[in-house]
Amino acid sequence: MPHIYIQFDFAKDEEKVQQARHKLEGWKQAYRLDKKLLFKFERIAAAAPAEDSAKSDETDKPDKSKGKIKAKPEAPPAAPSETVKLLVRLDFSNHEKLSGQRWLQRIPSEEPFQSASPIIVKPADALFPDTEKHFDDLG
Repeated sequence: MPHIYIQFDFAKDEEKVQQARHKLEGWKQAYRLDKKLLFKFERIAAAAPAEDSAKSDETDKPDKSKGKIKAKPEAPPAAPSETVKLLVRLDFSNHEKLSGQRWLQRIPSEEPFQSASPIIVKPADALFPDTEKHFDDLG
C-alpha cells in the first residue's frame, strides 16, 4: 500500500500546533511508528512590515568602540505572524492495511486535528503527485 498524506491547516494557532506535534511524537514512540508515521510542518510567514526593514538597517551598523555589530534582542510579536500547515505521511505496507486504515481514521478525529480542516490525499487523487513532491521539498 503506497503512502497516504493528511494535510492540516492550523492557521495561526501555535498552541494547537504544539499539541499536534506532541501527540504525533507520543504516538510514534508509544506504537513504534518510526518510519510509518512521518510529519513535517510548513510555516508560511506573513509579509514583513516596512518598519522591520528600517530596524535591520540600524542594527547592522558596527559599534565604533569595538568594531563589532550590535544585535538588539527583538521582542516576539504579540500575535503570531505565520500560518502553520502540517503534512502527515502514513506509510504502511500491504500486510498492514488494517493498521494503516485505523490510523487514517484516528488522526483526523483526535482533538487538535479536528479543527484544522483535514484533507486526506490518496494515491488515486489528482493532488497526490504535487503533495508528494511538496512533502519531499519540506525536508
